[in-house]
Amino acid sequence: MENKKPKAMIMSAGMGSRLEPLTLQVPKPLVRVCNRPVMDILFEHLSSIGINDVICNTYYLSEQIISRYEKNNFGINFNYITEKELSGTAGGLRKCRFFFDDDFVVLSADGLTNADILKGFEAHKKSNAIATIVIKEVNHEEVSHYGVVVTDKNGFVTEFQEKPSIDEAKSNCINTGIYFFKPQIFDYIPANTFYDFAKNVFPKLLTKINTFKINDYWSDIGTIEQYKQSMHDVFDGKCVFPHENIIKTPSGRYISSSKIPFDTVFKGNSSIGMNCKIGNNVVIENSILWDDVTVSDNVHLKNCIIASGKTVTASLSDKVIGSNTDTKNFLSI
Repeated sequence: MENKKPKAMIMSAGMGSRLEPLTLQVPKPLVRVCNRPVMDILFEHLSSIGINDVICNTYYLSEQIISRYEKNNFGINFNYITEKELSGTAGGLRKCRFFFDDDFVVLSADGLTNADILKGFEAHKKSNAIATIVIKEVNHEEVSHYGVVVTDKNGFVTEFQEKPSIDEAKSNCINTGIYFFKPQIFDYIPANTFYDFAKNVFPKLLTKINTFKINDYWSDIGTIEQYKQSMHDVFDGKCVFPHENIIKTPSGRYISSSKIPFDTVFKGNSSIGMNCKIGNNVVIENSILWDDVTVSDNVHLKNCIIASGKTVTASLSDKVIGSNTDTKNFLSI
């Protein structure tokens, strides 16, 4: 029984508003990184380490998530609840209480990581803490973008700082949103109440929260810039998961699920989804195209993200085109 793998909860209810307009018709867990939905990547990783029993809280565009994973090929025993209204990170977990009978792991559906989840889980069990937060060091100049975790010499939390200024930050260790909990955590989360880990639960638990520091890759796709960076991290070998081959050209690199005309010029790193139609004399530079995108002749796309089903007839720079975006209002670069 010592090697029993933990059950997992995936937080997947959020609306992904910081990724709009991409998330107006696609839930954030299904946003694709190098043509792979980020939740596919997460499930594949969990299954590979023997974590198969998973529950998700769903809310926004929940039917898309449920229909994709009710029957899946990842070896995941997919369970879910559908919230009628958002109840916060901890409130969402509270509704999944029935699923857990032992220590478990909680992850975010928008997270990308190569962290050793099982090693962290074992460290959590040995610490006898009610909660363990997975933390990672970042450059001190980046702390204002994250929740900062301050610990004592034994790794237990003494203080939290939410997006502190560089001068005020007491640590450069950040909360990755990966947690290990004992079932006692539910004693600290009231039922049927909007409740958040960072604001409501963790401040009450300070001396009982351990940390597990990772040096592995970790990122999320919470913002457009983070989403773009995650793609570049795949090309640079920092973020590792199964994907299509990276094709190198004289001036760039690309991953594609579509047929690419021989005269297409790639610059930087780009990913092209399925059934895309690329015209003649097209330049694609550091851009992400989802499925069924049509690009007209002589178009240059630079630092763009184009959602599925869109047609681009003019050159664009630094644009995010969602499924509901009218491209006619954009001027050529």
